[in-house]
Amino acid sequence: MRPKYLIVNCDDFGQSKPMNAAIMHLLEERRVSSATIMTPAPGFVEAAEWCRRRGQTNVGLHLTLTSEFDAVRWPSLTGYASLHDESGHMHKTIEEFERHADTEAVLKELNAQYEKAISHGIVLSHADNHMGSLYGIGTGRSHIPHALKLCAKWKLPFRLFRKVYPGDPLLSGIPGVERAVAQASALAGVLGVAIPDYLLSHPFHLREGETYERFKEELIGKLYDLPEGISETYIHPAAEDEYMQKNVPNWEKRVWEYRLMLDDDFAYALRDAGVTLTDYSYIRKHGRASRIGSAFALARELLRK
Repeated sequence: MRPKYLIVNCDDFGQSKPMNAAIMHLLEERRVSSATIMTPAPGFVEAAEWCRRRGQTNVGLHLTLTSEFDAVRWPSLTGYASLHDESGHMHKTIEEFERHADTEAVLKELNAQYEKAISHGIVLSHADNHMGSLYGIGTGRSHIPHALKLCAKWKLPFRLFRKVYPGDPLLSGIPGVERAVAQASALAGVLGVAIPDYLLSHPFHLREGETYERFKEELIGKLYDLPEGISETYIHPAAEDEYMQKNVPNWEKRVWEYRLMLDDDFAYALRDAGVTLTDYSYIRKHGRASRIGSAFALARELLRK
């Protein structure tokens, strides 16, 4: 039996002060694997200075092309018109982004976000994508090949996955996902970009009748069903905040995710289920596929009818 490794990544580092407070605490206590930082967001400078001061080595780049909440919005770094809606902020939804964003503008923005993170002294561990805007899940217009080429240039692993976990509530239900994943993961192999085996999701929103205890039970249960290999899951932990609670949908779920990572029951379940909490340094060492084998796999996928 292969070992089971899990990366728990905190998305949206730098979004706001209450998110920064929660993520900093979890990283300090080593209750999570890593975080990914949003360079266009209003809390970026605070988060970046904390990373630089501590010499944090497990913070990656949260490639950000959308700005979804009225209560906390931001423009792009580069200012290209196609990256913004009529308010002058980045598009609210991935569908709007996919329909309107010019590819050249997207690439320049992603490079600007990388350069801003580096210029603030952050030693990046990997990259991923806010809201999945680069994956083409809104209209089918994917920027994944471009993102992988950038990660190859930056020498960073990327949040992608080799296989679709059948029990995943979000990914397994996307039409054509297995073929898209096979092509993208093969391209990652050809480019030498390291990726995990699986990406595991859970509902972002509060479901009817959901409680913290029910949420905790569900996520702990997933630890015992974790597939063999290297899996990643993402959370959006945040501290309690009256303004955000009133103005950001499902903020309570973010507070629950923060609470869960500090819950002794979750820490016990990790050990009891035989799951090793790891980070992207492990992906760097073990997450690359053979370039030759990947080239054959990519050709085979592209020739499939």
